[in-house]
Amino acid sequence: MSDALTISNATVPGRITSVSLALAPGVMAGLVGPNGSGKSTLLQVASGLLSPGPGDVRWSGVPLARIPILERGRRASWVPQEAHFEFGFTVRSVVAQGRYAHDDDGKHVDETLARFDLTALAHRPVTRLSGGERQRVLLARAHATAAPLQLWDEPLAALDPRHALKILLLGNKHTRAGGTLLFSLHDLRMAYILDMVVVMHEGRLRAAGKPADVLTPELLLEVFGVRAEITSSLSFALP
Repeated sequence: MSDALTISNATVPGRITSVSLALAPGVMAGLVGPNGSGKSTLLQVASGLLSPGPGDVRWSGVPLARIPILERGRRASWVPQEAHFEFGFTVRSVVAQGRYAHDDDGKHVDETLARFDLTALAHRPVTRLSGGERQRVLLARAHATAAPLQLWDEPLAALDPRHALKILLLGNKHTRAGGTLLFSLHDLRMAYILDMVVVMHEGRLRAAGKPADVLTPELLLEVFGVRAEITSSLSFALP
């Protein structure tokens, strides 16, 4: 079985250099690193929004350049870091955009609105929502695609604790069903519940693997500049 996502030698001048990464189906992976380390750039390369330069991106073993645009919408979905909307489309119409590559009667959209606690907001313009509500709309749109590969840039940053937990549970359900999720985050405590953690530092891939193996005190000091004591919980202090 091919990896769900393979990135080989991806380089975006001034942003990331020679990054290679492979994610298998069924993996929920967290992308961590300091601000400006290249997390967002790597996600955009993985989604096809940025060229990998001399490198290569493959979805399920197929070179991204060979996948037609409409088919890309069925295979992968990307959620940006900031939820900006220029026009006052309704919440339902934005979530329904996730079904553009499908032909259905709208039932899937209604189910998605319910899963993301958006039913009561379905007819409200997205320009009249809070930041957290707008973020949930983008995540709901990505979920509505039913794409096996999900790429989310800091999806939890604007969410309250309840909805952040709900998004994690939905992500876990997606990967347990055979999908793959790569998302960036800053809360390292949360990273310990994931299948895999990917660490970016100064535009390069510093480490990737199981959280307990990767997030060592030595790496946390080198990459984040904090001293960490790992016991039953994780505490931080400036050196």
